[in-house]
Amino acid sequence: MVSKVSVTRRAGRVRRKLKSVATERPRLSVHRSSKHIYAQVIDDVKGHTLASASSLEADLKGKLKTGADAEAAGLIGKLIAERAKKAGVDKVVFDRGPYLYHGRVKALADAAREGGLEF
Repeated sequence: MVSKVSVTRRAGRVRRKLKSVATERPRLSVHRSSKHIYAQVIDDVKGHTLASASSLEADLKGKLKTGADAEAAGLIGKLIAERAKKAGVDKVVFDRGPYLYHGRVKALADAAREGGLEF
């Protein structure tokens, strides 16, 4: 089991690296729970969320078997890319938070790239 201290340290490392890169680009933040996955495009300068998507949305719940697999993450990635494009965002910085770049997080990032977002 991963300790809370190591998770907090990993999140801090990721956030420090993002701050040095993400001065002019919005941030694509990912949150993953045991049952669902969430994504937001955030403008940190203004403090606003530009686009968001999650596996809890009503139109996606019927299509998905579960919100906790790579298939659901791929759909969320495509959806967040579409909504970010509609909001006028082409380039983002990927914020994986304390999660390893593997499995659902990687599936979401790959689908967002295919959808037209540039990291």
